[in-house]
Amino acid sequence: MRTATSPVVTTCERKKNGLPGGPHEIVCVDDGSSDATFTVLCDAAGDDPRITAISLSRNFGQQAAYCAALEHVSGDVVVMMDGDLQDPPERILEMLEKYHEGYEVVYAVRVRRKENFILRACYAIFYWIIQRISPTPLPRDSGDFSLMSRRVVDLLNQTPERGRYLRGLRSWFGFSQVGIPVEREQRSAGKSKYGIRRLLKLAFDGIFSFSLMPLRLATILGFLSILFAVGFAGYSVYVKFAFPDKDAVDGFTALIVSIAFFAGVQLVFLGVIGEYIGRIYEEVKGRPSFVVHDIVKESSTWTKSTHDSTKNSTSDTGGGDVGNP
Repeated sequence: MRTATSPVVTTCERKKNGLPGGPHEIVCVDDGSSDATFTVLCDAAGDDPRITAISLSRNFGQQAAYCAALEHVSGDVVVMMDGDLQDPPERILEMLEKYHEGYEVVYAVRVRRKENFILRACYAIFYWIIQRISPTPLPRDSGDFSLMSRRVVDLLNQTPERGRYLRGLRSWFGFSQVGIPVEREQRSAGKSKYGIRRLLKLAFDGIFSFSLMPLRLATILGFLSILFAVGFAGYSVYVKFAFPDKDAVDGFTALIVSIAFFAGVQLVFLGVIGEYIGRIYEEVKGRPSFVVHDIVKESSTWTKSTHDSTKNSTSDTGGGDVGNP
C-alpha cells in the first residue's frame, strides 16, 4: 500500500465485513512507504487475527507488491485490490456470485474513468495497440481488481518471470473468465505516486511481455526499405536513359532527409531490440521480484502461505518458496 494511513483501516473494515462464508484473511502489503502505514497495519493485525501485514524492504512497485501478497495467501478464492479505496470492496460480493457460477477469474472493467483527458487517451491508445499486437486476448480497461481461484493463484506463484504483468498473465492462463463493470471512485486520501514514468513502464511490460510484434515490425520495415531503395534505383536508371539531359537525382536536401529518416528508424528499432535484450538480462540474473522485510500476523500456526509471529520479524525474498521463520 502506498496510501495514507486512514484509508488502510477503512479498507480492511470494508473488506472483512459482510463477506459470506469463511474463514477470511486479509493480506496487506506495505510497498516501502515512508509514512506510518506499516505501523497502522501492525496494530490492525494485532487486533484482528484475519489480517496479515507484510512490509517490503523498499519500494519494488505495484506488481511486485501484488506478487508478495499472492505468495502469502492461503484461501480458496483470492481478491486483489489496491488500498486507496478507488475500487469499492463492496463489489467483491458480485465477484463471488460470478465465481459460484463457475468462473475462475472475475475482473473489473473500468467504466466512466475519472482521470484527465490526456491519461484517458493514453489508456485508450495502449489497449488499442496491445489488443492488436498480442496473441493473448487482453480485455480492454481491465484492472488489477479481480477475483481468482486457488488454481490461478498457484499458477501465478509458479510463474518464473521477474517482470510480471499480472492482468496479462491472468488472461494468458485461460480458464473461464468474465468482467464486471466497475466505476472507480476518487482517491479518498493521499496522493498517488504512480506517475507517468511508472505507467509507461507498466505499458512496456505489457507490450514486450505479450508480443513479438515490435521485433517483426523491424523486419517488415526493413523489407519496405529495400523495396523503396530498389524502386528509387530503378527510377534513377530510367531518368538517366530516358532523359539524358536531366539529373537522375535532384536535391541535396532530399538525400539528407532520407539518411536522417532511416538512421532514426534504425535507432528506434535498436532501442526495441535493446528492450527485449534488457529483459532477458534481468531474467538471467535471477534476482527476486521483491524482498520481504517484516511479516506480522496474530496467529500461533504457520503454513507455507502464512507466518506466525507478531513479536518476531521475518525476512524473505520473493519469487520462490517461503522458508519457515
